[in-house]
Amino acid sequence: MNRREFLVGAVTLPVALRFAPGALAGGTPVALVTADTQSRVAVVELATGKILRSIPTTAGPRSIESVWGKLAVVCHTAHGVVSLVDGPSLRVRRVHGHFDEPRYTAAGANARHAFVTDSGSHEVVTVDVLSGRAVARVGVGGPARHVSIDPSYRILWVSLGSKAEEVAVVDVSRPLAPRLLRRFRPPFLAHDVGTAPGGRHVWVSSGDRGALAVYDRRTGEVLRRLPADAPPQHVTFSGSHAYVTSGEDGTLRVLSLQDGRVVHTTKVPLGSYNVQEAFGWIVTPSLDRGSFCVLDRQGRLVRRVQVSPSSHDACFVMTV
Repeated sequence: MNRREFLVGAVTLPVALRFAPGALAGGTPVALVTADTQSRVAVVELATGKILRSIPTTAGPRSIESVWGKLAVVCHTAHGVVSLVDGPSLRVRRVHGHFDEPRYTAAGANARHAFVTDSGSHEVVTVDVLSGRAVARVGVGGPARHVSIDPSYRILWVSLGSKAEEVAVVDVSRPLAPRLLRRFRPPFLAHDVGTAPGGRHVWVSSGDRGALAVYDRRTGEVLRRLPADAPPQHVTFSGSHAYVTSGEDGTLRVLSLQDGRVVHTTKVPLGSYNVQEAFGWIVTPSLDRGSFCVLDRQGRLVRRVQVSPSSHDACFVMTV
């Protein structure tokens, strides 16, 4: 999930792209935005907001996540299917159906593996994105949903539900043998998880109240509790800031990573839940309105594109 208007310098690139060999070679970044009720993914030109084309998919595309900019993993939760969209060709390359309720994806340490949460089977599933097959599974003890991976690509944090009583920590240093390390109870019912730049802190948002908790990833201790807008909130990061959306309130807040203070608030369409960063831009699609909003690092709205009646998620890939 991403965005950038072509001043693509190494300083502004997300960590995964900065160290991905050849990730930018000969390619142009575009946003892929789910059209949930229309069995398609819209391709949006980052520089202009123009919808370039649509990619037909299996019904009900929900979440979508980039794997090193080369392809995108699409979860069709209601249909138990995961689609792989090739970046250069902008076509569905493979469809894999051995899931119960696939939810969200985290990219692995290379362009070979990704980790998909399956809330139906209560598992994290390792997917070989070259073959399209599920190659390993680990039970996490609850309906796995939102997921975040640390910068070393060794540890996943997984929220076990939309209003989760527990968060799971999973060792994926060996993608073919993922291992549950522990589960813990956050100070509220959790929703989203996000690893801040540098990997030391993990932010956990609430599914039942206006609150956030910032954890020390290594010790598991809560370092700070912060107020937030209406639940559920979602979080992403860029530079020295966190960006927190409330789809119920229609807000995007910019928070300082240093002290948690709110430095800017922007109104966005209602239903703008999921939020992602890339190339120095912040993007949030609207489940209720089907819009795709692009904001700069200061949290100022730059562009709003009408994509579909309902849009759940967005990511980016590199195309030719």
